[in-house]
Amino acid sequence: MTTMPFEARRFQSTAAYYLRYRIPYPDTLIARVAERGGLKAGDHVLDLGSGPGQLGIAFARLQGATVTAMDPEPEMLAAAEAGAKAAGVGIAVHQGSSYDLGPEIGKLHLCIMGRSFHWMDRPATLAALDQLIEPGGAVVLFHDKTILATPDWRGIVEKLAETFSPERHEERLLRKGKAWAPHETMLLASPFRNLERIGIVREYQRDIEDIVGRVFSMSSTSPQALGDKLADFEAALRTELLEVAPDGKITEIVEANGLLAFRD
Repeated sequence: MTTMPFEARRFQSTAAYYLRYRIPYPDTLIARVAERGGLKAGDHVLDLGSGPGQLGIAFARLQGATVTAMDPEPEMLAAAEAGAKAAGVGIAVHQGSSYDLGPEIGKLHLCIMGRSFHWMDRPATLAALDQLIEPGGAVVLFHDKTILATPDWRGIVEKLAETFSPERHEERLLRKGKAWAPHETMLLASPFRNLERIGIVREYQRDIEDIVGRVFSMSSTSPQALGDKLADFEAALRTELLEVAPDGKITEIVEANGLLAFRD
């Protein structure tokens, strides 16, 4: 089994791009996950690897949960605090990672993760969460999957990342290789082996600015990862996007889903 190397400040320089350009998880999905997870107002939810806290804020805003946002990146936690204030909800922030899970977090009903589980030592994280999540609670992995992008902008980014950010690109390829066990395999080998998935499919109209911003929110092509190659990468990306989308418009069909993992 492959485990990604821990790098506390991997997402430094990406918070603003996350907030503006990442497609948020639909409120309908949050509501259905909360209902299936038996979440009640005031229940404790840990948003682990929270980034700027969109998921945790949504659970606090829509479901009245008591939320802790936990992330190793101070820039992300500052954005989470600002976002919570703007949404009119209170959340607690805790600087740390899955390697810092301990009793000081308190008992949890749900631990939610939005595309962060792959950065962790997954078996160790699930073992630690087994000590924190109360009976009847669950781990929930949120994910979004592009079903179709017209035109296919991701192929362009993959090629440019290989050229401009080769080390980060190699890390990304690790998660696509045979040595990488799917999250479902990890969960089925853990106490949280009773799995269910809830998905919402929607169509989005995007433009080139949206795509460039989203690419900069990714660890392999963040401003930090690209360094002094940033300007050349952006110029090449914009040129290639305009070649395949002369009108600057891109259509995406995206499935946002939550994988709920309960104990037996």
